[in-house]
Amino acid sequence: MEKNIVVFNNHTGIVETMGPLFAGEGLHMLVASTMEELCDTLAAGQMHLMLIDVELEEKGLGSGIEMIAELRNKSRIPIIVVSRQMAETAKIMALNAGADDYVTAGCNPLELLARVKSQLRRYIQLANLCANIDSIYRVDGLEINDIRRSVSVEGREVKLTPIEYKILRLLVQQKGRVLSIGQIYEAIWHMQPIGADNTIAVHIRHIREKIESNPKEPRYLKVVWGTGYKVG
Repeated sequence: MEKNIVVFNNHTGIVETMGPLFAGEGLHMLVASTMEELCDTLAAGQMHLMLIDVELEEKGLGSGIEMIAELRNKSRIPIIVVSRQMAETAKIMALNAGADDYVTAGCNPLELLARVKSQLRRYIQLANLCANIDSIYRVDGLEINDIRRSVSVEGREVKLTPIEYKILRLLVQQKGRVLSIGQIYEAIWHMQPIGADNTIAVHIRHIREKIESNPKEPRYLKVVWGTGYKVG
């Protein structure tokens, strides 16, 4: 999958220097010259890294540091700062403001490419980890691991049929919300819920028998009479 890198400002000629190297690595470069253009670019599509070319002045390093902090507040993607400022103080302040890396302008282009690829690897690994975390749903002692397609209650694995699994996952994803029989049926079978009452009731009963210690007094999967079912 092609990775998108947005370059903000181009004072030191990053675009001309790095463009061919990025293209050779399957990295797509977009250029923004103003903060407004950058925000529009970030909002328009999936960006994977910002390469920020900033002028940092000696005295307090001025608005450049504030700009880095502002960009960090707008996005969580990696930020690599490129600046002519060589002072160690500049690097420290830029990193403290939210930059992930700092490179002095004029460095070896292959070094900058290596740093970009390193940040992209970390970002993508973290994104995948977060995606995995988002695929694990918990309600007290009930856990659904959507990666392994498994269900456990208080650490005890529960075997559900594919339909039972889909129903339980739907209700857990909508924790606390009451879903009607029709809503459940349409979400699982993708058909109009004609005569769905008995079908859903049977599946709910089977799920309760497997996940509840006392199905008659359910802790997790509850009925809201006249309305539907909910978890939590």
